[in-house]
Amino acid sequence: MHESWKPFLEAEFAKPYFVELSKFLHSAYETSRVFPAKPQVFRAFTTDLNQVKVVILGQDPYHTPGAAHGLAFSVPNSQPIPPSLVNIYKEIDAEYGKHANPTGNLAAWQQQGVLLLNNVLTVEAHKAGSHRGKGWEIFTEATVHYLNEKCDHLVFILWGRDARSKKPLIDTSKHLVLESAHPSPLSAHSGFFGNGHFKQANEFLTSHGLDEIIW
Repeated sequence: MHESWKPFLEAEFAKPYFVELSKFLHSAYETSRVFPAKPQVFRAFTTDLNQVKVVILGQDPYHTPGAAHGLAFSVPNSQPIPPSLVNIYKEIDAEYGKHANPTGNLAAWQQQGVLLLNNVLTVEAHKAGSHRGKGWEIFTEATVHYLNEKCDHLVFILWGRDARSKKPLIDTSKHLVLESAHPSPLSAHSGFFGNGHFKQANEFLTSHGLDEIIW
């Protein structure tokens, strides 16, 4: 984890809800197959807080072996591009003509200041949503609140119900909130395609003297 997150994380880790979450996770990793691997659970927090420009909120990690590596919507280079990310790339292509990433690994976005944070940071193999309601949602809400307070001129990209539920935590007088349907094949045609989020995000960043994201 990046040093810039240390005050926030130390404070959260000491709270009763996180102590209980930690006990649950210790047992889960001991008794079942959990993704991502332990060293990658907090990978989103290797993004320098002081460099964050865009926050994209996902749901929970991919529950198939080898896919989750701690960044929302992202997969390692060796993995096939998941359906939701295929649709994300289609939207970028519609806005810009072509997306920059040759694989499903979004580490290049992270390096440019995109925080790729899931609502729930762990999952049991082949059991989507299996770690919901264990405390991660409290942690994610605290993270969004912290970003809202500590940073200026962020773009929050909220796709789907879980992400959009965080909107009340965000001060829209200083941050840009972009929301739509989720890019999942089940909902992408209900408002995700054509949302223009990637261009809108970059227009907001440049209007505040910040570099665009190369999507």
